[in-house]
Amino acid sequence: MNVTSVQRRKVVIVGAGAVGATFAYALAQSGLADDIALIDRNEDLVRGQVLDLAHGQPFFPTVHIHVGDPADYADARLIVLTAGVAQRPGETRLQLLQKNAAVVRAVTTDIMAQNSAAVLLVVTNPVDVMTYVALRHTGWDRGRVIGSGTVLDSARLRHLLSTHCEVDIHNVHGYVLGEHGDSEFVAWSMTHVAGMPIDAFCPICGRCTNWNAARERIQQEVRDSAYHIIGYKGATSFAVGLALVRIAGAILRGENSVLTVSTLLDGEFGLRDVCLSVPCLVSAHGVSRIIEGSLPEREQAALVASAAILQAALAQLEAAG
Repeated sequence: MNVTSVQRRKVVIVGAGAVGATFAYALAQSGLADDIALIDRNEDLVRGQVLDLAHGQPFFPTVHIHVGDPADYADARLIVLTAGVAQRPGETRLQLLQKNAAVVRAVTTDIMAQNSAAVLLVVTNPVDVMTYVALRHTGWDRGRVIGSGTVLDSARLRHLLSTHCEVDIHNVHGYVLGEHGDSEFVAWSMTHVAGMPIDAFCPICGRCTNWNAARERIQQEVRDSAYHIIGYKGATSFAVGLALVRIAGAILRGENSVLTVSTLLDGEFGLRDVCLSVPCLVSAHGVSRIIEGSLPEREQAALVASAAILQAALAQLEAAG
């Protein structure tokens, strides 16, 4: 990355809806960025969001917040793509895939036209498929185009385990792998409480009489969390906005953080030509390394099954043109 032509902490957010605006709000308060540009086809919406955020500037660290345009891609350090359409009643999943793939291709075409050196973080759903579309359309190195993946799902897991075990969430660690969707799964082999593997902690915890049943319930609650929130209030925004700040921080600060972002696999875990979430080292240039451990047979099978679902969706999208 050419540091002379790229602002050190400029972030461009594409999409000023619930997710994009909430991310901008959280990012402004974090102090991570010194320049935040919001871009949206709805000019009134984006102007309103920027003005509303700007009025809060006395209360958070100094940052330039403004309405952006494609020229802002040229010197951005990070571009976060949240734009997309929601599924309408009677609309098929393939129709939704086609619409959002068209949005992703249009935005990435604009980004490439500006010779941007930024890292691209895709949030548009279905995020794993859209990450693949963006990666193939740009032709960039695989580490430079990543999806938000299961970073939020992993946070939901930690919340549920913290509540169940009555242990501070900061002492609970675990990862959700695979698709950001119904085929995702908890990697229990990577889950720790108080520094102990979950299977070693449970016998001394005493919080449940049937850990296997509790484990299945918690995993299902993680999968269903978004459905519940959407059912209650129409959309998710707060937690995903904070998850994006966490990913942005790893990139803007060059943290070498292990996060379950969606990335293209090329032989890791025995999988190829599919984007999904596995533990990755995230730093200044995106994913610098995939942390490829040995998964137990059951978890490896779940990862393979999740990949197959995503590859089928990709094949359907490509066949539809």
